[in-house]
Amino acid sequence: MAYHHGDLRRVLLEATAEAIEENGVAALSMRDLARRAGVSHAAPTHHFGDKAGLLTAFAAEGYEQLAQELAGGSFLEMGVAYVRFALTRRAQFEVMYRPDLYHADDPALVAARAKSAEALYDRAEHGNQKSAGDGIQSDARNGNQKDARITGQAGWSIAHGFATLWLSGAFPDRDQDPIALARALFQELNRAPEDLNRTPEDVDRGPEEPDPDELDRDPEA
Repeated sequence: MAYHHGDLRRVLLEATAEAIEENGVAALSMRDLARRAGVSHAAPTHHFGDKAGLLTAFAAEGYEQLAQELAGGSFLEMGVAYVRFALTRRAQFEVMYRPDLYHADDPALVAARAKSAEALYDRAEHGNQKSAGDGIQSDARNGNQKDARITGQAGWSIAHGFATLWLSGAFPDRDQDPIALARALFQELNRAPEDLNRTPEDVDRGPEEPDPDELDRDPEA
C-alpha cells in the first residue's frame, strides 16, 4: 500500500482494516501501520495521536457507512444489510462495538453512531409501510416512538447475533450463503404470532371446530 500526498488518513484507515483482518485488533500497532502505508513511523501518531485515536476514527467511519447501508428498504432488508455490513467490513464491525478500544465520547463518533441509530429506528417505524409483510413484524406502525425503539432493538439484536455467530464460526450450516440464510431467518420471524405460538399438538389437531350451539344461537337474542 503506497502513500500519496494528501490521502494519509485514508491510507492509514485502509491499513487498519487490513491489519485487523489479518492479525486481530489486539495485535494492531502504529509502527506496523506506518510500514503498511509506506510512511515514517511517526506519521500515524502525528495524524491520530495514539492507537485509541486511530480506532476512534476507524469506528466513526464504520458507523457512517453502516448508516448508509441501513437507509431505505424494508425492515427485513435492513437486517440483511446489517449482516452484509458485518461480513464485508469485519474489522470495523469488530471495533465499533468495543468502546473500550476508542474514545467513545468523541463528537464525530457520537454523531456517526447517532446517525446509524436513527436509520435503524426509522426503518422500525416506517419500513413496513414500504413493504407490508416483508419485514419482521412491527408494533410501531402507528408511529409510536417507544414501540419503534423496542422493535428496532429487537431487529438489531437478531441481526447482530446472527452476524456474530457467523463470524465466530459458531453458527451451523456453513455450506450455505450467509446473506440468503439471514434473509430466510428474518422471513421466518415475520410469520404471524399465532403461528409461532402453535405447539406440535395444535398442528396435529388442526383448526378448532366451531361450537354447534354458538352457530345455532340467534345473534339478536
